[in-house]
Amino acid sequence: MIVDRVNDAILRHLSHDGRMTNADLAQKVGLSPSACLRRVRMLEKQGVICGYRAMIDERSVHGMTTVIVHITLERQTDECQRRFEARVRDCPDVRECYLMTGDADYLLRVEVRDTADYERIHKEELSRMPGVARIQSNFAIRTVLRKSS
Repeated sequence: MIVDRVNDAILRHLSHDGRMTNADLAQKVGLSPSACLRRVRMLEKQGVICGYRAMIDERSVHGMTTVIVHITLERQTDECQRRFEARVRDCPDVRECYLMTGDADYLLRVEVRDTADYERIHKEELSRMPGVARIQSNFAIRTVLRKSS
């Protein structure tokens, strides 16, 4: 997929405001509404735009706190990573998981109600995941910036 100037502008505007009307988007990128809609549909079909979602402030709705968790595995073999990743996908408390470079092998984003909730997740989920050698947790004080992409 070649992303030209117009497609790049479409993606930039939609990543900032996914609820923007097609008419507003077309005006911002300098296309007719029908041409703009064709491009958006093409980007969706090709998987460049892989969905739309509402970003929820968990703290406002549920009083949730974000915990950033660094996981180091015992070994960095394909088998060890595969087993860990399969298990983390099944953990409902983990909102995001990234394979990392640097000191930790994985970075997880976990949403918790309070420290007791995190203690439960740590004891019952994270520490029981296959191949985990080290867990380092950091509680977020507040969100400074959060973008959809």
